[in-house]
Amino acid sequence: MSEQSERKRVILSGIQPTGTFTLGNYIGAVRNWAKLQDQFNCLYMVADLHALTVRQDPAALRRNTREAAAMLLAAGIDPAQSILFVQSHVPAHTQLNWILCCNAQFGELSRMTQFKDKSAKHPDNVNGGLFTYPALMAADILIYNADLVPVGQDQTQHLELARNVAQRFNNAYSPTFTLPEGYVTKEGAKIMSLADPTHKMSKSDTNVNAFILLTDDRDTITRKFKRAVTDSDGVVRYDPANKPGVSNLIAIYHIFTGKSIEEVEREFDGQGYGVFKEAVGAAVADGLAPIQGEYARILADKAYVDGVLKEGAAAASRIADRMIQKVYRKVGLLQL
Repeated sequence: MSEQSERKRVILSGIQPTGTFTLGNYIGAVRNWAKLQDQFNCLYMVADLHALTVRQDPAALRRNTREAAAMLLAAGIDPAQSILFVQSHVPAHTQLNWILCCNAQFGELSRMTQFKDKSAKHPDNVNGGLFTYPALMAADILIYNADLVPVGQDQTQHLELARNVAQRFNNAYSPTFTLPEGYVTKEGAKIMSLADPTHKMSKSDTNVNAFILLTDDRDTITRKFKRAVTDSDGVVRYDPANKPGVSNLIAIYHIFTGKSIEEVEREFDGQGYGVFKEAVGAAVADGLAPIQGEYARILADKAYVDGVLKEGAAAASRIADRMIQKVYRKVGLLQL
C-alpha cells in the first residue's frame, strides 16, 4: 500500500444477504460505494452474521451471500481498489464482539429502537443476538479503525453506540479505537415504497409492487412503476410532505437521468402521471440493464467470486487480527 493510500481515511459498510437487493438498497447505499473507492480506503462486507438474528434457510443464505457479492462487483466494487469480504470469514469480528459486549451497558442496548421494532415484528424469536446485534456492528467498525461509516437514519443510533463503547474502552485501557463518524450521502438516501410512499422501500414488503429488485426485468420494472401510488392532483411537482408518491418518483428519475428536480418538473409540465411513470420506468430499466448483464456474467463464474472473497477475507483478517491481539493484550487475556 502506497504512502498516499495510507493517508486516505478508512470507510466501512456492509449489507445483509437476505435476498436480492432493491432499488432502495442500490440508490441509498451500493451505488455510492463504488464512487467512494477513489477517495477512501474502502472495506465492504456481506454481513451474513447479522442476518442470523432472523431464522434463515441455510442453503438460501449461502446462495444469497454469493449473489450479494456478485451484485456488489457488478455495481462497481473493484477488488483491486477495495476489500470485499464476507463477515463470517473474518473471525476477529466475533472475537471483538464479546469484548465490546462486556463494555456495553444493558441499558444502552435495551434503548435501541431497532431492537424494539424487530422484537415487535418477530415476537416468536426475540433472541440474544437481536439484543447484542449493535455490539457486533460496533465490532465490524472498530476492528478496522474505520473513520467513516455510510449510515441511513435507521443506523445512526447504532453508530452512536459504537462511539460510546469505543470511548469507554479507550478511557479504561488507553487509546485504542478510532471514534467513527457517519458519512451521509447528499441524495437518494431514502427511496420510498411504490405502494405506500410514507414507508421506506423494503424487500420484506408483502406487496411485490412496492419494491423494484435489481434483478427485475424491463417489463416488470415498467409494470411496477405504472402501478406506483401517486395522488389525484395530476401535477408532477416535488413536494415530499404533500405529494410523497410523486416526489419519490421524481427523486428516482433525477438520480437515473442526472436531470435536476426543476428540469424534471419542466419536462413533465402538463403531461399527467401516465407519461411520467412510463418515463421513470424506462430510465430505471435502462440504468439497471448494464448492471444486470454484468451480474449474470460474474455470477456464472463461481470460482472468480469465491476467489475475490477469499482474497478479501485474507486482506481484512490481516488488519483485524492485529487489532484483536492489541485488544486482548490490553484487557489482560494471556497471549502465548
